[in-house]
Amino acid sequence: MDHEIEKTLSLAVTGEDRAQRIDSFIAAQIEDLTRSRVQELVKRGFVQVNGHSPKTSYRLKKGDLVTLSIPPVQPYALEPEPVDFTLVYEDPSLIVLNKPPGLVVHPAPGHSTGTLVHGLLHHCRDLSGVGGVLRPGIVHRLDKDTSGVLVAAKNDHAHNSLARQFKAGTITKRYLALVHGTMKAEQGEIALPIGRHPRKRKEMAVLRTGGRKAYTGWIKLMELGNRFSLLEVSPKTGRTHQIRVHLAHLRHPIVGDPLYGYKKRLWKKHFPMDSGILPLVKRQMLHAQTLGFVHPDKGEYCEFSVPAPPDWRKKPYKIKDLTRGKINLYGSP
Repeated sequence: MDHEIEKTLSLAVTGEDRAQRIDSFIAAQIEDLTRSRVQELVKRGFVQVNGHSPKTSYRLKKGDLVTLSIPPVQPYALEPEPVDFTLVYEDPSLIVLNKPPGLVVHPAPGHSTGTLVHGLLHHCRDLSGVGGVLRPGIVHRLDKDTSGVLVAAKNDHAHNSLARQFKAGTITKRYLALVHGTMKAEQGEIALPIGRHPRKRKEMAVLRTGGRKAYTGWIKLMELGNRFSLLEVSPKTGRTHQIRVHLAHLRHPIVGDPLYGYKKRLWKKHFPMDSGILPLVKRQMLHAQTLGFVHPDKGEYCEFSVPAPPDWRKKPYKIKDLTRGKINLYGSP
């Protein structure tokens, strides 16, 4: 156990608290600690029950005395770097930005430098430490090739407030998705569980059993000839690759998606005429257009929208020429 301690707290367990898991109990008692952060502290020996170190699955008993020692947040182990992104909004608690396609959000195998996190550390040094040393300030993420609006926290209070809203499903999220084929209905909802693919461990899939609940609403904004549909997609949950998996399951994969789209037999069977567009498409055509949440400090709902990047205007779909006033992809007219 580390010797440096920022503060120590003692929590008495009452009859109402008994049978709760210790990680859930502490996270509910201390607003600025997430359950995952508590689990980390338990594993590192910073939590004791009646003088003994428990497991994260320990169920409390009436009369237990829980002692929590909170260590200082670890310093960042990353070197700040200038990284290209567009700042949308900033205040003392959070940063809202427009992530370009091709930018990895946080360090991972094969991406140890040049990530959004490196750029955020270069932009400001007061990011929250809740996410750990490799993900300071990061509350949610977008896939590397998905563009659009993203929020990062500058202190632990803001981080935990936003994390709770994401977990509760109260965050407004609206994406633009360009998909193969013509959607027959004007709108719909996909309510199918998602989990790790049973054979392909890098992929997610719709599962009949064992998956986690996932809900995705969609509205058809326009048809582009008889080859593509432009959708506004609103995920109600936040499963990995959720939008991409759900739309591919409907046999309308996102244009340019190499994992769930054009490399699949289904794509080759149903969209043979689209093969010629692949050299023109450099990524999956998915853009996080709008993000809305309750501000952690002000308590007021705020919403941010960003325009789609220039690659949406290029051939073969030229979305800018087909908007007909239904949606403004490029900011103010």
